[in-house]
Amino acid sequence: QVQLVESGGGAVQAGGSLRLSCAISGLTGSTYSVGWFRQAPGKEREGVAGMNSGGTPSYPDSEKGRFTISLDNTKKTLYLQMNSLKPEDTAMYYCAARPWAYCTPVMCLRLDWYNSWGQGTQVTVSS
Repeated sequence: QVQLVESGGGAVQAGGSLRLSCAISGLTGSTYSVGWFRQAPGKEREGVAGMNSGGTPSYPDSEKGRFTISLDNTKKTLYLQMNSLKPEDTAMYYCAARPWAYCTPVMCLRLDWYNSWGQGTQVTVSS
């Protein structure tokens, strides 16, 4: 069973940076998908970064150049580096995983692709 625990959220001013972490346990095997999603109040959860076990990242056009997803396989930790943050980035951020599944760039950002979720970490960006 895969378990994920996010950390690293907080309050930051516009233009600042944050790095979110997601400790992953139970993700065995050489094939998997991992991703980061966010949900703002009153809005649907959306994908902001995804990656397959081949190391290919994917981002929605709105986040390309600002967000970077990475995975430290030794520490079993997934990261999301967020730069040039905007007030509209304010949301609860969730990490997600799906073992034994290799996502395409489009699938990596789909909510319904994943079957394991963390509890979320809050990011608040002030203007």
